[in-house]
Amino acid sequence: MALKVDIRVPVGLPVKETADFIAECERAGFSGVGVHDHQHSGRDVFLTLALAAERTTNITLYPATTNPVTRHPMVVASMAHTLEEIAPGRIRLTVGPGYLAVGNIGRPRATLATMREAILAIRRLLRGEGVTFNGTETRLRNITETPTPVFITAAGPRMVELAGEVADGALMLVGLHPEAVGAARRRLKIGAHRAGRDLEDFQTIFITPMTVDEDGQSARRWPQQWFRPDQPYLKYPSSSNLVWLRECGLDLPDDVVPEQITDAQAIKICDAFGLFGTATECLSRLKRAATESGVEQFFIFPTHTQEGGYDMPVAEVDAFKNVIFPGLQNSLTTLGD
Repeated sequence: MALKVDIRVPVGLPVKETADFIAECERAGFSGVGVHDHQHSGRDVFLTLALAAERTTNITLYPATTNPVTRHPMVVASMAHTLEEIAPGRIRLTVGPGYLAVGNIGRPRATLATMREAILAIRRLLRGEGVTFNGTETRLRNITETPTPVFITAAGPRMVELAGEVADGALMLVGLHPEAVGAARRRLKIGAHRAGRDLEDFQTIFITPMTVDEDGQSARRWPQQWFRPDQPYLKYPSSSNLVWLRECGLDLPDDVVPEQITDAQAIKICDAFGLFGTATECLSRLKRAATESGVEQFFIFPTHTQEGGYDMPVAEVDAFKNVIFPGLQNSLTTLGD
């Protein structure tokens, strides 16, 4: 089974330099790069992706993640089509309810109803169909023969169900444990059944938090730290993380704080939720996720504090380039023999 690995890259450098970094990710072996959509960074994700498209040849590019609060669905569809013209077949659109981007303009996250309306509208627009906004029917004047796939970024069970109901795919934060992955897949099927559709062509990508450190034990202290003063890592970007951990038998209270997490619990949480440890340990966990949980595509989400959210994932890229990708290739070669 050939695994695909994408990685999250922030606009932590001037856009031309960020685009150059994305090209380095392609050379390192990544299948895709998702760039966050934070207007408060002062650097636009779609312009950054356009520059990256000119510097790359095969890698899939996408915002990770845009939202229907700071960007109108018509604008999102137009930007997706524009990128599709620049890099045909290499664009993916991921849409979530919003987090830091909406918080920075004092707006709440998009509701399930808003997300449903937005995803359906964007998909119709990309197919060249008419959509009515505020009593006015409109459509895109230019479309591509094959519409850009539209994914929902989902952390909670209901959002996962919505992805199965209305989207082309899901970018899911549910962890890597077989029980959690299985529960998420059942939620996708519930949504698909509600819409009377199957998931044969549905694509699922698993958001995979990652901390790589030569001191593996230090890396596994992730659950015992704070993302920001009022929010533990364990509840970032939402407390839905606890729902999926409970599927794995890790029943933590809703009001849990990092100081209450024991070292033994931290190890179990890290093993259930992502890649935490040395590069070699991360390689081993990645392979187990593939064999035990059937995960075929990962979206590496380097852990960070709110202040460090724009640090480039240099350590993670190096770990994959020098240890993890060669290790995966060796495994495939061994299986071939």
